[in-house]
Amino acid sequence: MTLEGKRIVVTGAGGALGDVVCQRAESLGAEVARLDINFSCELTADHHIVDLTNVTSTQKLFSEIAPFDGLFNIAGGFAMGANVWGDDDDWNRMFQLNVTTLRNALKSAVPQLLKRGSGAIVNIGAYGAREGQGNMSAYCAAKSVVMRLTESLAEEVKHRGIQVNAVLPTVIDTPANRTAMPDADPGVWVSPEDLANVICFLGSDMARAINGALVPVRGLS
Repeated sequence: MTLEGKRIVVTGAGGALGDVVCQRAESLGAEVARLDINFSCELTADHHIVDLTNVTSTQKLFSEIAPFDGLFNIAGGFAMGANVWGDDDDWNRMFQLNVTTLRNALKSAVPQLLKRGSGAIVNIGAYGAREGQGNMSAYCAAKSVVMRLTESLAEEVKHRGIQVNAVLPTVIDTPANRTAMPDADPGVWVSPEDLANVICFLGSDMARAINGALVPVRGLS
């Protein structure tokens, strides 16, 4: 597997998974443009600060960093929430973090990829959002939208040289998840490195026959 010669845009690059994905893509030969609303590391020319919930700012940045060959949409977020009839704060937050950021990135990236006539997009769904979960309705609904958008976009651009897929992880082994679930066994979770390998594979030429797939990445869970 190689990403040699490819320029990849990674949203959510400042997070635990995003950083690992960037490192793996670079190790496979890619040039990576890292996007996030903030970074905890020292910034370089490859780091770009942007609020992906702002479509104008997002489109401006994507036009500046074009051309590119792929988009890995890592930006998103998870939170347990109230019940279905609770207040709207969780609902709005989950849709802003998972759907609005994705839609704005796609609105900004797809026209650039269509100009090139080729490219790969990889989104992050959720294995648990294949069906509803108690006290997770906002998250499940938002990630379900991500999965349906992935399938719809794949159909729209499949004859124009662009493949669109999503990975469906279970719990990812991040410091935040270990802190939130101290009694859980992280050995059954998905490691960021393993998930990054699947994402990079879907962004490579080796996956050019895969389109519109929702790929479960479950670790041992």
